[in-house]
Amino acid sequence: MKEMNILIMLPLFAGLLAGWLVNYLADVLPITRRFSQPACSHCNSPLPTGNYLTLAKCTTCGKRRSLRAWVVQILGLVASVWLWLLPPTKFADAIPIPALAFLAGLFLLTYFGVVFVIDLEHRLILHPVSIFGAFLGLGVGWLLHGLGPTLLGGLGGFGVMFIFYLFGTLFARIRARKMRAAGQEADDEEALGAGDVILAIVLGFMLGWPLIWFGLLVGILLGGLITIPLLVIMLVVRRYKQDAWMVFIPYGPFFLISATLIIYFPNLLSALVPK
Repeated sequence: MKEMNILIMLPLFAGLLAGWLVNYLADVLPITRRFSQPACSHCNSPLPTGNYLTLAKCTTCGKRRSLRAWVVQILGLVASVWLWLLPPTKFADAIPIPALAFLAGLFLLTYFGVVFVIDLEHRLILHPVSIFGAFLGLGVGWLLHGLGPTLLGGLGGFGVMFIFYLFGTLFARIRARKMRAAGQEADDEEALGAGDVILAIVLGFMLGWPLIWFGLLVGILLGGLITIPLLVIMLVVRRYKQDAWMVFIPYGPFFLISATLIIYFPNLLSALVPK
């Protein structure tokens, strides 16, 4: 009975830890670029460790924690329990010890969560996170499909995304020229940044060749399914008028969703994945 209780507690504790880690890194890295004490998003007062871990109100201004913090914490628990009960076949086949397969799958999903939240909230893919992801991607790729497909996947991810990056740079120049013509000050917004190119390399390591091109394609399609209706609605309500077509949407989260589907739900996309 005691052993059963420990087995039940493991995924719950791991899920809480994963959610806390995603929230912590997403709170501090975009602001301080280092591991530091988290601060209240409303008054910037340092949050005591106990309050932070329990998602309690700020002791200075009394404001509640953000909805994102709660959603991430709940998703961390749900993902952990799901991985414990139904470990991904890719990790289960590569790692014969179920507990280690579970931890590997949760660790990778936690990394995806950090990149997803930071890019969604700040339109940033931080270089330290990308460097860590490159080493993680090499390890995951080597484990799942060997060194050759891993390196080819990274090269393929770079090649495909670099082409899109060049088109994005051209689009950003056109946008800046149009803003100056309208009497507005041009900003530094980019359709695709260098961080997106590096993320494609990281995902290329993880997915391998030839799955990386399929993963990027699915990510682009997912982005289109979300952003095109959004831009149409913006035009209809005339919130941005014609400038709605100049709004940039972060594509990193869509690539991460695509990679998650391929790695964790291979049967869901098996009909479309190239043989």
